[in-house]
Amino acid sequence: MAASNPFAVFTEFLPTDWQQTLYQTQQNGKAVFSLAHKNIQGQVRQFLNAAPDPQVNKLSPELLNSLTIARDQLLAKDWQDAEAGIYPKSLLFDDDWLSFVQYYPQVWFDLGAVWDKIRNQTHQQFDPEIDLSGYPDYYLQNFHHQTDGYLGELSANLYDLQVDLLFNGTSDAMRRRILKLIKQKLGADGDRQASRLTILDVACGTGRTLKFLAASFPQASLHGIDLSPTYLRKAQQNLTGISKIFPQLSQGNAEALPYQSNWFDLITNIYLLHELPTPVRQTVLVECFRVLKPGGILMVMDSIQVKDRPEWEPMLENFPQLFHEPYYRHYINDDILTHLAKAGFVDVEERPHCFSKSWLAVKPA
Repeated sequence: MAASNPFAVFTEFLPTDWQQTLYQTQQNGKAVFSLAHKNIQGQVRQFLNAAPDPQVNKLSPELLNSLTIARDQLLAKDWQDAEAGIYPKSLLFDDDWLSFVQYYPQVWFDLGAVWDKIRNQTHQQFDPEIDLSGYPDYYLQNFHHQTDGYLGELSANLYDLQVDLLFNGTSDAMRRRILKLIKQKLGADGDRQASRLTILDVACGTGRTLKFLAASFPQASLHGIDLSPTYLRKAQQNLTGISKIFPQLSQGNAEALPYQSNWFDLITNIYLLHELPTPVRQTVLVECFRVLKPGGILMVMDSIQVKDRPEWEPMLENFPQLFHEPYYRHYINDDILTHLAKAGFVDVEERPHCFSKSWLAVKPA
């Protein structure tokens, strides 16, 4: 099954030019809505004097124009890859509008708590009923000013919506960049591509990446691991009915993956590294190397870095000022290629994708 959304399935029967027009209209609508949301939110914050204005760099018209160009290029690639059969076109329209109607008001209702954290600089607040034992200290943060960090039910329900608002509707298009790269790498080994792959998504969150992997590799044995029990419950809900083979979800720390060595053909790791202290980034990559089969592939995607687009540095420096991201400032200048090499990976391919970038690496056979 490529998608569980009836509207997404319906679009597959439309003429190609209609599909493309619908996709472009949808993405433009998301961008306009996201920008309006952020603008109105800022105006409300100022009107209520709810939190101090963040000290951020002003973005030049040239930088803003380059962001628009990069977004348009990303969306063009997304459409082209779906048109080429890299993944089903239905994924382009697989938005859960019922969840949007249900949860978007909660984004606004939660703003009081967000502004309170910003005003008081309190970034490690959790509901007393949440058991914090067993979690590493670096994880016990209200990342993005989220209520209860990654351990709350509200956070799990709002995460995908908030990320899409942050990236002006491009979050899924960036995630899907990994699918073509993986298939191109597997194409060099036709026997392995035809066989049933064993895939692990590290820090699987709400299961969004697993959903795309299930659509692209319908015969694969999918596994997901995450530290958050609430996000895993949300992933189970999101992944129900997407595939004949339901992904196996586990709670655990990526620093000590609960799998035997040399087990997986492919590991994906999406938007995790920037939320880890530097030594932990290295440990996680070493663990990924351990559980991969010889010849296995690691596919990492995360935020773009300064070296990729130096002219975007003012925007990248704004991110940890606008959102609580304690490890991001170091990440944007970190040498991930060296971390991968120290872990043992070879044949690393590094590529930017609009606001994100990817590293594809191989465990020597």
